[in-house]
Amino acid sequence: MSDHLDAESPAPATPVRLRGALAGVPAYTPGRPAAARPGLTAYKISSNENPYPPLPSVLDVVRDAAAAMNRYPDMAVTALTAAIAERLGVPPARISTGPGSVGVLDQLIRATCDDGDEVVFAWRSFEAYPILTTLAGARPVMVPLGPGARHDLDAMADAVSDRTRLVLVCTPNNPTGTTVGAGELERLLERVPRDVLVVIDEAYLEFVTDPEAPDALAVHETHPNVVVLRTFSKAYGLAGLRVGYAVAHEPVAEALRKAALPFGVNSLAQAAGIASLAAADELEVRVKELVAERERVVAALREQGWDVPEQQANFVWFDLGEDTPAFAAACEEAGLTVRPYGTDGVRATVAEREANDRLVEVAGAFLEAARSAG
Repeated sequence: MSDHLDAESPAPATPVRLRGALAGVPAYTPGRPAAARPGLTAYKISSNENPYPPLPSVLDVVRDAAAAMNRYPDMAVTALTAAIAERLGVPPARISTGPGSVGVLDQLIRATCDDGDEVVFAWRSFEAYPILTTLAGARPVMVPLGPGARHDLDAMADAVSDRTRLVLVCTPNNPTGTTVGAGELERLLERVPRDVLVVIDEAYLEFVTDPEAPDALAVHETHPNVVVLRTFSKAYGLAGLRVGYAVAHEPVAEALRKAALPFGVNSLAQAAGIASLAAADELEVRVKELVAERERVVAALREQGWDVPEQQANFVWFDLGEDTPAFAAACEEAGLTVRPYGTDGVRATVAEREANDRLVEVAGAFLEAARSAG
């Protein structure tokens, strides 16, 4: 008789003890791949990916780096750290890298929070925030967005308690695309205790054109408790390589490096990041084209009658409420995979022009049908 369990036998219940906090962890929902539709080119516009392929110069560097992928990467990420520091004009000791800005944020939360501590952030905002907070044993304090789908920074300041360790400000906000103003951010910082970290998450910084948006690096320079998060995933088009970084004052940056996963940034990501910084002029052209497309799409939607908030990222937000599932289904039927958020709304990435045109067409038909039904 075989010692192995029969393939059709039920698996025994595991006696392993798992953390109780896992029961409260919400699932992260990634953007789904585009579903094929007969006669249509399907587009995935659910993950805020850069629609352009990698720059040839960057791709060449990655190919060369792949020849040494049998070796461990530089755990200190020395060359990329130096390149980022030089570009930003900050000391290398203030730069801490990780597998995407979300990886660095995970390091931040684990470096600052003990069980029962609190992390304050707007909601709805980046859905990884409550996941990472809960996994660290801390408590998410979710402050509702204010008018215009914007952060209510006064309410966020009110929510800070003696257990607060982090305040997260996502600007532009994912998924609503809105930014905070420089003045209101400064007022928030005046109210937050100096021993509480304020994290300015700028994953979509390169797409911002609002003159009222804060200069986060300048804010960081004058506030020892401010950390700036950035990524190579969006504008730089390196989402598949996972590399981001924090700009933090030396004691915080050192703590981040202690909390980092060893070898968390792989060799290809490091090489691609350096090459991307060197190709900044080429990338700027692509960013300007995406911003122009965003403005064109927003103008068309507003002309149809949509109340689109001020958009400053590489996506557009539809505040749909209970109509969220129906709109997502209409997009799916047209070969567009968007990102629905429960019954809050839908986020759609600014992508190839044909995809953007189709989104505008679907949105117009949906709005017209709603008017007729009403």
